[in-house]
Amino acid sequence: MAGVSRLQYSPEIRLVRVMCTGRVDPAFIFQAFSNGADGVYVGGCHPGECHYVTEGNYHALGMSLLCKRIMKYIGINPDRLRLEWVGASEGIQFAEAMNEVSGKIKEMGSLGAGEGIDEKALKVRLDTVVNLLPYIKLVERERLRVPFNTVEEYNQFFASDDVDLVFREMIVDKLEMNSILFLLKDGPLSCDEISERLGLSLSDVVKYTNRSERQGFLMLDENKKFTLPPRIRRQARV
Repeated sequence: MAGVSRLQYSPEIRLVRVMCTGRVDPAFIFQAFSNGADGVYVGGCHPGECHYVTEGNYHALGMSLLCKRIMKYIGINPDRLRLEWVGASEGIQFAEAMNEVSGKIKEMGSLGAGEGIDEKALKVRLDTVVNLLPYIKLVERERLRVPFNTVEEYNQFFASDDVDLVFREMIVDKLEMNSILFLLKDGPLSCDEISERLGLSLSDVVKYTNRSERQGFLMLDENKKFTLPPRIRRQARV
């Protein structure tokens, strides 16, 4: 409706149309950030007005709350992702939302620089999340998908201690271990160098490297630096 009515909104916006917000995969969000987008806006039908029996907009809400938690953990301002209810006939509201979102993203600065994250560290973080998304989606489906029917219930659930426990025990460890493996693709590094590059505490680096070494995902070289075993390095090249 905004286009038909020739309503003006920020020219920096790039639209990607999907049949339903329920089709917005977390990979779309993190691939957008990985490709240089400074913010992502998801606009969908109002709660209770989904055209499908699957209530896709509630699924999108749960997905966005999980993505925001991941973003916050890896150091990205979660406000760079915004989900808003706007119907197909609400062209004026859509145009206003686009202009408001564009303004707020500009205030935050470009992705990474606005958060004070080194460009290479940001790339490692985003690549790690994208690589781990199939596993994260499995955790979401098995442990975090709930049949609520109000926005408030979703917000309360994703702010609960239960979700925090699942996130820390099933996602955080995998994220950190995979971040270290991604970093080591470029060559061997000491614990101090890994700590500096990823912004992790030295004790966390020691914990995750020891765990990865026991599982055969990395090894120490002749200089006592961690590196990828040959079989892992060959797989990384594929």
